[in-house]
Amino acid sequence: MKKTFKLEDLDCANCAAKMETAINKLEGVQKATVSFMTQKMTLEAEDDKFDEVLKAAVKCIAKVEPDCRVILK
Repeated sequence: MKKTFKLEDLDCANCAAKMETAINKLEGVQKATVSFMTQKMTLEAEDDKFDEVLKAAVKCIAKVEPDCRVILK
């Protein structure tokens, strides 16, 4: 499954790169991209583990930049 999420208050490209690196190291992630320019995260993971992977990705984002929010719509 592949989904794209809007990121709110992502402040710098360096933080986006750190988030992307951390998320790609998570178990179950097939591919993740975090774009500072578009303020979006694209996450690709196995269908049955997607929700778990998404929760872990949100935690990674909060660890790198506490003010950044993932819009889960």
